[in-house]
Amino acid sequence: MVDIATRVHNHKWKIDPIVRSLIDTDFYKLLMCQSVFRKRRDTTVTFSLINRSNAIRLADLVDEGELREQLDHIRSLSLSRGESTWMRGNMFYGKRSMFTSEFMDWFETLRLPPYHLEKRDGQYELTFEGNWPEVMLWEIPALAVLMELRSRAVLHHLKKFELQVLYARAMTKLWEKVEHLRPIEGLRIADFGTRRRHSFLWQDWCVQAMSERLGNRFVGTSNCLIAKNRDLEAIGTNAHELPMVYAALAEDDAGLARAPYEVLSDWHEEHDGNLRIILPDTYGTRGFLDNAPDWLAGWTGIRIDSGAPEEGAETAIKWWTSRGEDPRQKMVIFSDGLDVERIIALHQRFSGRVRCSFGWGTLLTNDFRGLTPDDALAPFSLVCKAVAANGRPTVKLSDNPRKAMGPDQEIARYRRVFGVGAQEEFDVVV
Repeated sequence: MVDIATRVHNHKWKIDPIVRSLIDTDFYKLLMCQSVFRKRRDTTVTFSLINRSNAIRLADLVDEGELREQLDHIRSLSLSRGESTWMRGNMFYGKRSMFTSEFMDWFETLRLPPYHLEKRDGQYELTFEGNWPEVMLWEIPALAVLMELRSRAVLHHLKKFELQVLYARAMTKLWEKVEHLRPIEGLRIADFGTRRRHSFLWQDWCVQAMSERLGNRFVGTSNCLIAKNRDLEAIGTNAHELPMVYAALAEDDAGLARAPYEVLSDWHEEHDGNLRIILPDTYGTRGFLDNAPDWLAGWTGIRIDSGAPEEGAETAIKWWTSRGEDPRQKMVIFSDGLDVERIIALHQRFSGRVRCSFGWGTLLTNDFRGLTPDDALAPFSLVCKAVAANGRPTVKLSDNPRKAMGPDQEIARYRRVFGVGAQEEFDVVV
């Protein structure tokens, strides 16, 4: 077991780089990357860092030179032989050769493209522009770097024993959470915490703790490198990025209305089983389901990632029932802002009505709340999103209007096209 406090205290980043592999990323990113590589590889996309918690002034906390060193290090990474073998030969979701030879030949020669970094008003403006399959792979490592550099900045002045006590408290806090989850019959829970983790070493420790204590209730991790190293299932399907870019490329309002379903039509051609999970909230869950083609009702499940999760699950159950499907055979994956109390409450409400599953993110891998003065290590909401495609702005509406993004005029247009009415607002914590 790694002594994290000692590693932090004796830190030399070239020994412990924040991102140490191109597969130190979420599994859904690689699945989406292959889909984009096949269907839309020549699309030019711009990704940009967005700090929703602007009270956290990252440019005042994180040294620009350190940030550039870490980003430049990521640009030097390439797929190792062992990583390539894992991707080519491993079984994912019960299927071998998930990644095609054509995609792997391309991925094995990939180096991530250049970045653009500026400081403005206490924040970093970090952008990536280029062919979609290349720049999309910057999202997760960029977030991981900023989150961990912020953690290092806060911990920099602590001495070795202070660090040991801090991590002992954090470990105890996590272990107590896991103990609360352990008695739940039929629990299915995975680590979704890569993008806003405290650090790589801490995420790895959290995954090991979950795996040891929960046994088969812990179904895997979204982090490909940890899944490979710990012989765990790599978990993930697709994300908002796909419909956002497809929608931006639409030529008119009719094409815009079709775009979210075109994404899933392309996905349907490639994947089956538990990879057929609908993410319906990009432009409002109710409207998406009301207008969905019948073939989507046959998919395995739905992931709920914004708004009130109880309402989202009830909406899905009613939709499946209206389409002649048995909700008890369907999966609902909850993945937005989860912590133990919410996981337990949702499982109690929906177990037996659907197949419940949970993707536990930031409050698994970065819950240091209350452990430092001024709560300086509390997690915050940092994202890296596709903001333009072929020069056109992207838009996300979400089931929570506080997560909406895009130019105001385009947001209004999308709300009209997708029939999104009044929405309840929810705090965005992580």
